[in-house]
Amino acid sequence: MYREFFGLTGKPFQLSPDARFFFPSTEHKRALSFLQYGLSHGDGFIVITGDVGTGKTTLVQALLGELDPKEAVVANVVTTQLGEDDLLAFVAAQFGVRVASPSKASLLRDLEQFFRHRLREGKRVLLIVDEAQNLPPRSVEELRMLSNFNENGSPLLQVFLLGQEEFRNTLLSPSFEQLRQRVIATCHLNPLSAAETKTYIEHRLGRVAWQNDPSISDDAHASIFAFTQGVPRRVNNLCDRLLLFAFLEERHQIDGETVKTVASEIGGELITGESDAKPKSEPAVAPSESAPQPLESMARMMFDKANVQQRLSSLERAVDALGANLRDELTAVRMLLQQLSRELRDQRTNDGQRKKRVS
Repeated sequence: MYREFFGLTGKPFQLSPDARFFFPSTEHKRALSFLQYGLSHGDGFIVITGDVGTGKTTLVQALLGELDPKEAVVANVVTTQLGEDDLLAFVAAQFGVRVASPSKASLLRDLEQFFRHRLREGKRVLLIVDEAQNLPPRSVEELRMLSNFNENGSPLLQVFLLGQEEFRNTLLSPSFEQLRQRVIATCHLNPLSAAETKTYIEHRLGRVAWQNDPSISDDAHASIFAFTQGVPRRVNNLCDRLLLFAFLEERHQIDGETVKTVASEIGGELITGESDAKPKSEPAVAPSESAPQPLESMARMMFDKANVQQRLSSLERAVDALGANLRDELTAVRMLLQQLSRELRDQRTNDGQRKKRVS
């Protein structure tokens, strides 16, 4: 509809992931470098986490776009609550493997044979597991077992795990120690900054031969960021509706008021996940007087300031250390609490004895 009206060659803000529209923000470029490093090793797990709509799937598509299709076999699994046997059957089906028997032993044998044949053909085998946070722990363990297949020291399978923030927390739990040791590259995607959101919009429009029609004012860009908080999927949703609204109203300029009108029509829950469409405002109190912030929110505030790369690297090292030393830290905390408990008991006993002597 609006494509012809504005002279566009395609739909710039489609919701489905498309590597042609990959936007190399600061975080996405850094994440892509990490993934390229992991991919070059051809082994282990590559983990990508991020909030809903931050571009995890598009990032992987951009990475895989660098591979020669003749040199790689790729299967993509979007998981629900799949048990370990169902997951193995699903993986086999995605690779096109005909399993002789539904038993787990047959599934593993046939998958291993398939991987070995591809290796001898000079092809690498990649498994992409999306929505990994939905996998039960036993299913994640089956993926780890698949990654153990090798021939003469050459790995037969490499696994990409894409998940939301809670999957990162899952990986840090003590029961996933063995899997963590197999992770060779990991990254977490945060939303875009205000400046990057504007560049992102213009980047996608530029992919479809946009000639500044419709023009988008600075206050419109500010409003778009306020309503979407820089989450790419929300930006796509809102901007697609803005173009449709401008077409229906035969407008060639989008300003801040237009954004507010369209955002109200869509409803805040479709953009920000909240019950109203009002932009988020800064807290009126000083930071020291604010309520405690979630860890991810505090990290984002830090990353928005100078020296982003250094801060991000420091945080990742801290998270890695936490994963490795978590049990020792908990043991130390438990011992400290026990010591404090004993001291309080002794103090109450001494206070009671003093009161008896006084009386």
